[in-house]
Order: sequence, then structure tokens, then C-alpha cells
Amino acid sequence: MNRYLYTNIFKDSKTGKRAYRTTLYPTIYESSTDIFIISRVGDRLDNLAFEYYGDATKWFIIANANYLGKGTLSIPPGTTVRIPLSTSKFERDLEILQED
Repeated sequence: MNRYLYTNIFKDSKTGKRAYRTTLYPTIYESSTDIFIISRVGDRLDNLAFEYYGDATKWFIIANANYLGKGTLSIPPGTTVRIPLSTSKFERDLEILQED
């Protein structure tokens, strides 16, 4: 899954250059199927996404659920990280937001 798939691209009226609108991700509410882990030294969002989803490109789902990933894929050791196992609603909501 490519997180940029849902990013709006438009032509800036002032400069005439291609520009990007901010992608607002839907909220991922806690679920009984979520897994909670305590991060260790060296844990990264992309590695966790690969381990739990089989797809490293879904790292932004874990980042969104935990308010992480602001400029880095690294996770501070000792952080409680929620891994949402059911991501289908998030992906559907993201597609709906894109249509608006």
C-alpha cells in the first residue's frame, strides 16, 4: 500500500508548479483485536508493519494509531505501541476521504 496514493496533487495557481495537499488520515479507534507491544532498541515502524501486516509500506497505519513517525521511522525504546490488526475500515475510510 502506498501512503502517497491518497495524497492530493494539484497545480499551484501562484507558481504554476505541482504541489501536494496535506493528507488527513482517519482516526484508528482501539479494537479488541489490537496488539500492544513495548518497543525495544532498534524497533522501526516499517519493520513492525512488515512483521504484523507482511507489508512494510503500511508503516503509516501504525504511526497514525500511535501518533508516531513525525520525520522518522524509529520508535523510542520502552514505548507502548498499539498494532491495529484490523486495518480494512481504516483503508476504506481513507478511500472515502479521498473522494471528497
